Amino acid sequence: MQLFGIDVGGSGIKGAPVDLETGELAADRFRVETPRPATPEAMAQAVKKLVDHFNWKGPIGVGFPTIVANGQCRSQSNLHKDWVNVHIDELFNKVCGNDFKVINDADAAGLAEMEYGAGKGEGGLVVTVTLGTGIGSGVFYNGELIPNFEFGHLRYKKHKPVEKYAADSIRKKKKLRLVEWAERLDYFFDYVNRVCSPDLIIVGGGASKKWAELEPMLNTNVNLKVAETRNEAGIIGAAMASKGMK
Repeated sequence: MQLFGIDVGGSGIKGAPVDLETGELAADRFRVETPRPATPEAMAQAVKKLVDHFNWKGPIGVGFPTIVANGQCRSQSNLHKDWVNVHIDELFNKVCGNDFKVINDADAAGLAEMEYGAGKGEGGLVVTVTLGTGIGSGVFYNGELIPNFEFGHLRYKKHKPVEKYAADSIRKKKKLRLVEWAERLDYFFDYVNRVCSPDLIIVGGGASKKWAELEPMLNTNVNLKVAETRNEAGIIGAAMASKGMK
C-alpha cells in the first residue's frame, strides 16, 4: 500500500510516496525551498509543486511545524504570524485539490519511529525527540500517539524555551564540544523525566548522528535509545497519518 507524505520544514518542504508495508520511500523524495516569507498562500503553492511533481491524485499526509488540532494551526511557533488559526488542511485542499491530513511534524516523525524504528514493540510511555533547529517531540502510550507535546518549548530561564539551550542548532552556534552539549542534553532529558517519567526516550536528529561518541558522555538516568528512521521519518509518518482517508 502506497500513501503520500510531506514534511514541512523551515528551509525545505519534502515529499514522496511511501510503501507502508516496508516503511520505505517508494520513489526518490522531491524537495522545494520553503518560501520567504513563508505565508500561508506561498506555502500552499510550494506544496502544490510537490503534488504536481508526482501527479498524486489521492489523499496526502503532512507533518507541519506547529501545534495542529483538527487540521488547524493553533500556535505561531516559528511560523509566519499569518498562520495562526488557519485551517491548514482546507487551505491545501483548495490550492491542490487533494484531501489532506495535517499533524504536528514531530508527531509524524514519532509515528514512523514507533512503527518502523527503535520504538517498534515498545510499550508504556515513550517520548521521541528530534534535535535539530529546535527540539521536536512526540509522546506515545502503549503505541498510541498523544498529539502536540512541545517539550522543546518548556521554559528554561528568562522565559526562553529549553530548545534555545539544548538544540543541535545551539551546539553549532555556540561551537560547543560534545561533552558540553551532553551536559545540556542531560538537563533536557531530566526535565522531561520530571514532567512525565517516560519509560523510554528515543533520540533522533543531530544527536543520533553522533550517538556512539555522545552516549558515554550522558549522565541522565532516563532510559535512552537512538532513533533508526532518521532523515525520512517525517515523510513516512506523514504518509501513515493519511491512512484511512478516501
